Amino acid sequence: MNTLSLYDECTLCPNRCGVDRNGGQVGICRMTSTVKVAWSGLHRGEEPPISGRRGSGMIFFTGCPLHCAYCQNRQISGSDGSDNGYCVTTEELAQLMLSLQDMGAETLNLVTGTHFIPSIIEALKIAKKKGMRLPVVWNSSGYEDIDALRLIDPLIDIYLLDCKSLSGRVCAEFCGRAGYADVIVPVMDFVASTHPYTDLEKRMRGTILRHLVFPGCLKESMEFLEYFAQRYKDIFYLSFMVQFVPPLGNMDFPKITEDEYDQVIDKFEELDIDDGFIQEIGDEILWIPDFNRDNPFPEGFAEPSPLFLSIKRR
Repeated sequence: MNTLSLYDECTLCPNRCGVDRNGGQVGICRMTSTVKVAWSGLHRGEEPPISGRRGSGMIFFTGCPLHCAYCQNRQISGSDGSDNGYCVTTEELAQLMLSLQDMGAETLNLVTGTHFIPSIIEALKIAKKKGMRLPVVWNSSGYEDIDALRLIDPLIDIYLLDCKSLSGRVCAEFCGRAGYADVIVPVMDFVASTHPYTDLEKRMRGTILRHLVFPGCLKESMEFLEYFAQRYKDIFYLSFMVQFVPPLGNMDFPKITEDEYDQVIDKFEELDIDDGFIQEIGDEILWIPDFNRDNPFPEGFAEPSPLFLSIKRR
């Protein structure tokens, strides 16, 4: 099967736009079949099994099937109508993967690649033939089409998967898709069947499930924790995030209080959720990246790939 033909009538994500991206049309992701990379380099701010000591080798793809109202990567996701990024061929994408290995990356971290799955499959095959040995991380919003995910799943070692909410109301308000709540459960079930709990510290196959507490939505997050404990706590690591940082410096959103945070900790203990990570409240690093810079992230947390910089400046 020629995987690149899947762009002809694209149904790679749950939006199922059906547009001819090989012919230059764009769907909700706002991308044709030409791969655009917004940034690539080492990043040390992911969960410990992903970043390790040296950092995770990131490739941020331009475009996104979702357009979340709070998106911190709005410069590249298309949430604000922009599509910052640099066109690369499949061969160049493979070389970027290899360059991250040469930089000493602990993992290869593919960020929001859903709408480029056919090209990423081809690039991974090329890179692996040329000696790419890094564990491959699928860093995803969770808004996936199962059939498309099945195509790339054999090449994925670790899933870094969002579960934004199980509430249609919350998903409609913050993710722009009430239907996200219906999509994410089958995706989690699929990933649970292919990448259950293992020792991620050894970069083996497994899954880290991320959940962020949205402003004013602690009740829904508590309900998520109960659902997680019932179905996934012995299958996934949980990365529970409480530091909601709205984009564009809008700090009007209510922050989680110490009392609410204590309720979260108590809930973890009540549900006996042991494996994973939970952010602390307090002084947070503002993780709003600026992709107009060579290094979009806070000083010391990332360094760009020299190959990416050469692509950027050509």
